[in-house]
Amino acid sequence: MPQDWQGVARLPSPVSTAGADPLADGIPNLRPAALRGIHSTVNTPNGPAPMPCPSIPMPNAFEPTARTCITRRDAMRAAVVTAGASALACGMSPVEAAAPAKPDIRRGALKRYDIKKSINLWAFPYPERMNLQECLQLAKDAGFDGIELNYDLDNDLSPKGGTKEFVAIRKLADKIGIQISGLCSFLFWPYPLTSNEPAKRARGLELAGRIAQCASDMEVENVLVVPGAVHIPWRNDHEPVRNDICDQRAKEAIAQLARTAARQKVFLNIENIFFNGYLMTPMEMNAFVDHFGNERVRVHFDTGNISMFQNAEHWVPVLGKRTKNIHFKEFTKKGTDYSLETFRPLLDGTTNWPAVIDELDRLNYRGFVTFEYFHPYIHYPEALIWQTSDSLDRMLGRKA
Repeated sequence: MPQDWQGVARLPSPVSTAGADPLADGIPNLRPAALRGIHSTVNTPNGPAPMPCPSIPMPNAFEPTARTCITRRDAMRAAVVTAGASALACGMSPVEAAAPAKPDIRRGALKRYDIKKSINLWAFPYPERMNLQECLQLAKDAGFDGIELNYDLDNDLSPKGGTKEFVAIRKLADKIGIQISGLCSFLFWPYPLTSNEPAKRARGLELAGRIAQCASDMEVENVLVVPGAVHIPWRNDHEPVRNDICDQRAKEAIAQLARTAARQKVFLNIENIFFNGYLMTPMEMNAFVDHFGNERVRVHFDTGNISMFQNAEHWVPVLGKRTKNIHFKEFTKKGTDYSLETFRPLLDGTTNWPAVIDELDRLNYRGFVTFEYFHPYIHYPEALIWQTSDSLDRMLGRKA
């Protein structure tokens, strides 16, 4: 080791000018000498001499380091000098360097929208690789305001549970600090409310009532309802239903469910599907919802379900204030696969999201927008959750 090695590390001294104090005066007087790493000087009887710089002994991994003469004030001054020097080196003043970055459309929406972001449980590897608590916690950690849960026949939210179990789930969500944005279910497909088979219609109505009661037990107000289907392309056990008969049966089923909705404090939100051949335009949806004259029957608008031949931003103003809850589902018009596989992660499609969100903002929509996706990632499934949260932040102007 060289003989002149002293085992010390030196901090640069703050630049000293007459009366200048980087902490007292705000911005230090930076001179070129400081940028070159040359210490300031002091006057002595023998002429100018370098200002002494305090030293910090190199740390010893096994013995405590003795307290040095460097004070907190000295360290703060050094930090101010370093920051200022870096700013000047980049051609900026320290004031410019401290200013927040200007909004950039390449990063996200230039306007911040007061809309809450949510994600459906289907995006998680539940229940195979993550339990419900882990999903709730991950959604919270990723920055979601809410999570949409799904009612099925076998898991946490199912006929196997009851009020006690559902209340416990709500308390768990409250403890974690995440809202439940609504309840959803695939059960409307094996048991359509408009099926030609009376037994299936009866079972569908029973399950829809159970879903509404589950939501009521959890004090969740949004219940997604699929009112019926002329055709179900992904099922080979569904006999097509004539359009007028489908409409009649759907109205009868929703009217029966609506009788208890006010007492249960839930909204029956009718979802546009398109693939089911029923309620194919926003005008048809409006006529169906308005038919009941019941404020508890509203619309659950899904952006992706109508995007095969239509545009989500066109539906929003026509539906107007009837919309109570929303699915943000990405779709690509470039593909030819018209199944559940055609839906994409957010921003990886052809949806005009700025136009959609602007239309929602014009309606002063302040509810949830929920990412719905049916394919959890096989590898590193948490990535989808974090990516979606980041995408929604950019879409809603939280990261511009």
